[in-house]
Amino acid sequence: MLETVRMHIPEDLRMNDDEFFRFCQDNPDLKFERRKNGDIIVMGQTGSETGANNSEINADFVLWNRKVKFGKVFDSSAAFRLPDGSVMSPDVSVMSMERWERLTATQRKKFAPVCPDFALELRSQSDRLKDCFEKMDDWMANGCRLAWLIDLDEQKTYVYRPAQEREEIAGTPVLSGEDVLPGFALDLNLLVQ
Repeated sequence: MLETVRMHIPEDLRMNDDEFFRFCQDNPDLKFERRKNGDIIVMGQTGSETGANNSEINADFVLWNRKVKFGKVFDSSAAFRLPDGSVMSPDVSVMSMERWERLTATQRKKFAPVCPDFALELRSQSDRLKDCFEKMDDWMANGCRLAWLIDLDEQKTYVYRPAQEREEIAGTPVLSGEDVLPGFALDLNLLVQ
């Protein structure tokens, strides 16, 4: 399993948005994120268990969205360019159709310059909890309306809402999409642990 690696990039060597997009496209075997300070994160590969859980979670979001026609559901391969200049990709994200339709065709083909309404991160064994908290804080600081950090090994979920302290939930609850994702529920008991 490849560990996640953070590379500090000196300011005079940092890539602009188009250069970073091309860099990512030219290295399809690797997954990158760019933090707000310009550091590049090389994302580690997950284990099979995490990959299976990501698929199960994403399927629940897709099936819900097909019924309610809320908007667009994205997997971990979709990255977003956030207002603070970072480029990040959660394991699952959701954006309302109204917000998606405001994007141009060109913006949709690259890293969409918008923060999704919802972001979910599933902590894998290569993720440091401190880094996960930092990333979740960044999602919220950039306009995310609801976010979940799910740590199956520790059986904890951290729920993030705007202008509130993160809520820690123990065990494997059923999580509600609240008013951000009306009618959505995710039963964590269905995931491999």
